[in-house]
Amino acid sequence: MNFSKSKLILGAVLVAIILSFVIPRLKSVDKGPNDAAAFRPPATPVSVMIVQPGRLQDKILTTGTVLANEEVELQSEISGKVTAIFFEEGSRVKQGQLLLRSNDEELQARLKKAEFQKQLAQQKEERGRKQFEIDAISQQDYDIILNELNVQKAEVDLISAQLAKTEIIAPFDGTIGLRYVSLGSYMSPNTRIANLLATDPVKVDFSIPGKYVAQVSKGNEISFKIQGSDDVFKGEVYAIEPKVDPVTRTARLRALSPNPGGRILAGSFVEVELVLDEIEDALMVPTESIIPYLNGQRIYLLKDGKVAPQPVETGLRTEASIQITAGVQPGDSVLTTGILQVRLGSAVSVTKVE
Repeated sequence: MNFSKSKLILGAVLVAIILSFVIPRLKSVDKGPNDAAAFRPPATPVSVMIVQPGRLQDKILTTGTVLANEEVELQSEISGKVTAIFFEEGSRVKQGQLLLRSNDEELQARLKKAEFQKQLAQQKEERGRKQFEIDAISQQDYDIILNELNVQKAEVDLISAQLAKTEIIAPFDGTIGLRYVSLGSYMSPNTRIANLLATDPVKVDFSIPGKYVAQVSKGNEISFKIQGSDDVFKGEVYAIEPKVDPVTRTARLRALSPNPGGRILAGSFVEVELVLDEIEDALMVPTESIIPYLNGQRIYLLKDGKVAPQPVETGLRTEASIQITAGVQPGDSVLTTGILQVRLGSAVSVTKVE
């Protein structure tokens, strides 16, 4: 009996000790509704954007090269010594202006000889015609005389044409570049004299993926920047290559851009924007607002102070935004930050409205 009483007493003591630890903890948990609210998680700070319709340009970003509207490498058609230079490097010249002359003394002498022979042939033809009219000579004899005159005329024309090749004439208005010959130097048909360029307007040569060619037509606007400059220049597409390169799968286009001050230099590397289409009432949201999920894409809207996911369909993209084509209306509040922290119906605190 004494052993059983000892076990009962020991058990009672243990129960008392356990209750002394458990009861205070239960009291600390059993608090009123106001105390429970103090332990709710804090509201998630978020930023929202009010969706408003705006103008959107569907455009392609590519690179290209500036070309002169007209460009020619001046060369002589014949060999000879340079006897006169009539232009200054980097100057403007007019169409038809004499730029250079080579030695023509021998041709001038040949021309005089041919003209004398032509005069003699003309006189002989006049006498022969009179004799033929009175039947003093036969038709055959007169034809021989007439043929000699025609040969002499052709010889004069030939030498005159050769003389014209001793002069270099500007084929169009433009700016002449550096000179590569000197007075007294000997030049051949392979000798480069100078480059002549017409650079107002200039051409912009660039390529786009072949799949976009059907969306481009003459008159499409482009804007471009020269590498190393922030200035933006405008132009219009005026020609489209009627085929796609089978290697690069791109098509070449050319645009014209005014260049009255000569600021755009031929050969410059440029960054080109080609506008394909313009949408006046596009609904745009920041790219980071879009959340991909199994069946598509969605965004979070703020409605009556609560967060609600909204499936959307998207369209065109820009560097920082994406077009929403379905699922959003003008005036909706779209979450732009705090997206990964919020849940359906969770409390949020709006810190910024755009």
